Amino acid sequence: MQNKIKKTYKFAFKTSLYITIFLTLLSSVFLYVLHSIDIIYLLSFAIFTYILSFIVIQYRVERFIYRRVKKIYDDLTLLESTSLRKHPITTDMATLTQEIDKYARDKKLEIETLKVREEYRKEFLGNVSHELKTPLFTVQGYLLTLLDGAIDDKKVSEKYLNRANKGLERLIYIVKDLDMITKLEVGDLRLTIETFDIVELVQSVFDLLEMKAAKKKITLTFDMDYSNPILVTADKERIQQVLTNLIVNSVKYGREKGTTEVSIENLIKNKVIVRITDNGEGISEMNLPRLFERFYRVDKSGSRKEGGSGLGLSIVKHIIEAHDEKIYVESELGVGSEFSFTLEKAK
Repeated sequence: MQNKIKKTYKFAFKTSLYITIFLTLLSSVFLYVLHSIDIIYLLSFAIFTYILSFIVIQYRVERFIYRRVKKIYDDLTLLESTSLRKHPITTDMATLTQEIDKYARDKKLEIETLKVREEYRKEFLGNVSHELKTPLFTVQGYLLTLLDGAIDDKKVSEKYLNRANKGLERLIYIVKDLDMITKLEVGDLRLTIETFDIVELVQSVFDLLEMKAAKKKITLTFDMDYSNPILVTADKERIQQVLTNLIVNSVKYGREKGTTEVSIENLIKNKVIVRITDNGEGISEMNLPRLFERFYRVDKSGSRKEGGSGLGLSIVKHIIEAHDEKIYVESELGVGSEFSFTLEKAK
């Protein structure tokens, strides 16, 4: 569709006025020297000069500038911009300059965003590859050893098969987590909203992880005695998963003989905030912004001594956001960390 040109006469108007004033003054000086100044003549001269100048200048501007302005729009594909499709193409130089500057800034931002996304994509694919190949190569190594003759030794074959099975379990764990996070991101995972006691749920997670915490002599505790139930509305199974992931992380990276403390506080009238605080390793400030990314690891050495799929915190974030709630993290290296999230109170 041909775009309508919005003409501007500002340039021609001002330029013609300047030319007219200059020529009229020049004529006045000339007539003054000849001692024959005629006001009517000067007025007629000024009007004629102005009209002629305006027509010539406007024609030339329209022919040699306006057409080039439209070409600039076409060449820069400014016509594809949503904001510009709502308006006719302007030929005012100041407006055009502003629009081109805005276009250039938007494109620069778009290019920078694409670069960041490309870098993230490469890093993500590298992390996925690393996470998957570790258990795959482990399983392959044990199976090849068995095929090379170790299968004939019952004791060795049983040990290697058990180790291969553990590698497969880790692989299945990673794939299941990836499947869940994909469903959460595209909104395919439906939440079963119900009313339950968050205090009771935290206690059940404590009971579940008691032995794991005991290995590092970490105490799982509430900040106070919650004698009355605190009812919230959410998907109980998913919130249990959130609590489990956060408390497991707290135990993994907690200090031996340390403490993991859970507190439940009223935030606003219809919200509570659940805080999981530890006195463990802590996280440096530079790592906090990317903490909830898939496979992002604070330890760049790639150590797997603590296990896990590398997706736990990302899943936690997506579950909380699926409830239209917020999750927060505060941490200081060598001091400890606090993860907190909000939930809606039951009416």
